[in-house]
Amino acid sequence: MRLTLIALAAVYGAAAGLLVPRAAYRLAVGPGTPWRAECPGGHPLPGWVGLARCRECRECRGCGEPRKPGTPGTYDASGTYGPGAAAPVAVTAVVCALVAAAVGARPELGVWLLLAPFAVLLAVVDRSVRRLPDVVTLPLAAGSAALLGVAALLPGAGGSWPRALLGGVVLGGAYLVLFLVNPRGMGFGDVKLALPLGVVLGWYGWGTLLAGAFAGFALGAVYGLSLVAVRGAGRKEAMPFGPFMVAGALVGLLLGGPAV
Repeated sequence: MRLTLIALAAVYGAAAGLLVPRAAYRLAVGPGTPWRAECPGGHPLPGWVGLARCRECRECRGCGEPRKPGTPGTYDASGTYGPGAAAPVAVTAVVCALVAAAVGARPELGVWLLLAPFAVLLAVVDRSVRRLPDVVTLPLAAGSAALLGVAALLPGAGGSWPRALLGGVVLGGAYLVLFLVNPRGMGFGDVKLALPLGVVLGWYGWGTLLAGAFAGFALGAVYGLSLVAVRGAGRKEAMPFGPFMVAGALVGLLLGGPAV
């Protein structure tokens, strides 16, 4: 039963991950810039939901955009054609499988599976343009709180809804303090992302919240030190912290999941 659940979660994650690159491509723009409405070749791109492929680019040769063999018309968040659009599919599949293994067949698993593609989306966008769009982070915070409220009403729920809400306030408040102390080292988008992550981690307890928060900072520190060692980057060089926050939250869920 457990292996079947994990396999189904992986299949769902792969399917949901197919929809991440298009949304990431549209959102991966600088502050004050309208969301992308055209493919890299300049063709209109309708809607947010769909595969990261342009049918017109696959059929014509006049776009002038470099495309690697085997990926005609497929684009990624960087705004170029290439195999990068495939990475979120694998990442989302792995994340969903790991969460299913840690949580088991509990009501909140459905919540985690719904939130996972959005977390991957934010990580991809932040890595690409160092931005966490409000259009995703704020609905994610509200959605995580509401969905866990529903999960708490179902039999077999493994966490506490009031504690989850308080966890969002606590982690969001902690990040807000860090932002006020050092605005150049912490973006306000990170503060907003901390709200839903705090809700998710707080569901399973304060130990899970602390583990997830600490793991995020630890992973970010390791990455920063590697940049210094490999590229000679300075201590003040900006880096996207959203991916490490998301990865840390995943670590917290894996450690705190009731099926572990």
